[in-house]
Amino acid sequence: MLKTDQLSLARQMDLVFKELQEELSGVSSGTVFVQIRNNIIGKFGIRHNPLYGRSGTFAEEAEGLTASQQSSFRLMALESLKFKRRWTHGEISYEFAVKKGIVIVDAVLESNYNMANLMIRYPRNVQQDKEDCG
Repeated sequence: MLKTDQLSLARQMDLVFKELQEELSGVSSGTVFVQIRNNIIGKFGIRHNPLYGRSGTFAEEAEGLTASQQSSFRLMALESLKFKRRWTHGEISYEFAVKKGIVIVDAVLESNYNMANLMIRYPRNVQQDKEDCG
């Protein structure tokens, strides 16, 4: 059996969209997010745009993304990975909506860094710090 760390990020993204297929077929707008750590997708999901309620009930959306729109969305998500540079930890958010029958996607790539890792990689030079202060 393959482990997640043996799959490319693109293949992992493919699996994310396969897993979200049923849920995407029930929504026409929202945000798909993937959290990445060491180039491995961990948590992912969909943040739905607000539900609108009237008279004490919420109405279910009539239509979600079609198979063709989901395929287009998936291809855009895979294409966006080409813009990920050098970082291994972060989050990618895909805000999507259907307008005039076409799925529109805005991608936001967010890199995360940890200062503790930098302190290990670049330890302070105590002697140099004393010279800088005095």
